[in-house]
Amino acid sequence: MSRTVTAAGLTTLVDDLLRSHPPAATDPHEFLGARFDAGLAWVWAGPGDGGLGADPALQPLIEQRLAAAGAPAPFRYNPIGIGMTGPTLLTHGTPEQRGAYLRPLFAGTEVWSQLFSEPGAGSDVAGLATRARRDGDEWIIDGQKVWTSYAHIARRGLLIARTDPDVPKHAGLTAFVVDLTVPGVEVRPLRQLTGEAEFNEVFFTAARIPDTQRLGPVGAGWRVATTTLMNERVSLGGGLSGGVDPGAAVLAAYQEAADRGDGNPVRRDQAIRLWIEANVNALTAARAAAGGNRGRPGPEGSVLKLAGAEHSRRAAAYLVDLMGPAGTLIPDYRMTRPGLPLGGEGPRDTAAAFLRSRANTIEGGTSEILRNILGERVLGLPGDIRVDKDVSWRDIPR
Repeated sequence: MSRTVTAAGLTTLVDDLLRSHPPAATDPHEFLGARFDAGLAWVWAGPGDGGLGADPALQPLIEQRLAAAGAPAPFRYNPIGIGMTGPTLLTHGTPEQRGAYLRPLFAGTEVWSQLFSEPGAGSDVAGLATRARRDGDEWIIDGQKVWTSYAHIARRGLLIARTDPDVPKHAGLTAFVVDLTVPGVEVRPLRQLTGEAEFNEVFFTAARIPDTQRLGPVGAGWRVATTTLMNERVSLGGGLSGGVDPGAAVLAAYQEAADRGDGNPVRRDQAIRLWIEANVNALTAARAAAGGNRGRPGPEGSVLKLAGAEHSRRAAAYLVDLMGPAGTLIPDYRMTRPGLPLGGEGPRDTAAAFLRSRANTIEGGTSEILRNILGERVLGLPGDIRVDKDVSWRDIPR
């Protein structure tokens, strides 16, 4: 099939999938695998890659119809894989790599993580120090990654490592798919402000990766990383509402406060402003989803992530403020390591959600970095002075 696929044709395919695999009676992983086989994973991708070669603008039609039928959402079972590494594999992977990784990724039977940030290279990802040294048909990996979501349950990760320290930092990087179960890979929990250990540290000590798991050419890792980061911003920006009606939680909380005599015009005005923000962000997310980017998001991803993160932080603070003194407490501070599917443990306590919202303006690019990106790459404003742009990584002071 090709771009001649119509909305009516897609509707028929979705209905056939729902008849052959009723969501209420089918294991979620089995359903998602069948959805991939039907070409309804990424409709714009090619046959065999979970798509039909159709117009990307038709993807929201599939999502809406499946959601209305109660079908499992793939993002809940593999958020990093669906939102970040899957689109990167579609863009940069070889046919063999796509054939090996995409179906189990989409079905959620192989959870993925993203291995970019390091203790000395957070916002400056290109400054990373994890090394990959060629040894015949293998690469030997040594180094440390940090803030790695779901690494404790992930089978695979997308790794960016330095393969040439003698060229400028952006030019000396290479991307790899790494099996996190091989010898030399250690995952340690990283406890957060909420008490949870959703994030992890990952240590590589002489871990070996076959060259067949290299993603893209040697030295082209920054291009792979950029694709992943752009998709990450769309994913984070579109997911910060938690899948609920935009602004509904804020309006409901204000109504409860008003019912007990604790409402006032200032709080009402704040609630309406937050409701408007939430709906504007939802419309931006819908536009991004229908934008026909084929896995290569445009600037709307950075806009959406920045706006969504700042809104999430303000909304969480508003909800805690309505709680009064009770907002200073959370019911449980034991360290836990969250699993999947997302939301499987029920809604997050309001105070705990407030603590977690602080991370929204950091993960996936800080709000400050995103403002720089939008200013320079979208608005065309003069860039910051960069003194290390043409200096080999080895010679940069650190």
